[in-house]
Amino acid sequence: MGTKKRILFVCLGNTCRSPIAEAVFMDLVKKAGYQRDWEIDSAAIESWHVGNRPNPRAVAIMERYYLGYDNRARQITTEDFYTFDYILGMDDYNIEDLHELRPKDATAHIFLLGDFDPQGERIIRDPYCDNNSDGFDKCYHQAMRSCKSFLEEIYAVD
Repeated sequence: MGTKKRILFVCLGNTCRSPIAEAVFMDLVKKAGYQRDWEIDSAAIESWHVGNRPNPRAVAIMERYYLGYDNRARQITTEDFYTFDYILGMDDYNIEDLHELRPKDATAHIFLLGDFDPQGERIIRDPYCDNNSDGFDKCYHQAMRSCKSFLEEIYAVD
């Protein structure tokens, strides 16, 4: 791979799904020896949690699967649409919002992360309002499958 690729994972609040996907992708590229090839980040559509650490249940899932993570929530910016090559949303609402926010001349490619899931689970459901951690575990597994498939597709093309 010649030039550094930049990827941004986006969900509504940047407290559950996108941090998990970011941590999964960071781990995958590290294990594959590609960490120098990538700039990886995550962001929110809304500003509710800006500056906060991920939801404690998301942190617990990342720790359970030995994923290091120390970022804090931030809101997506107009500049992100020019800085990042790929912006991956977690659900159809994220994708609609991203297309509305995207400047017409922006260079970022917007995808639904779940479109890369080999099991066909397109939507990574938001587990934020769940009473337990089951949705966070499911989010991890969906992110793992989808990120792995995305990474395989990128390197098959390059």
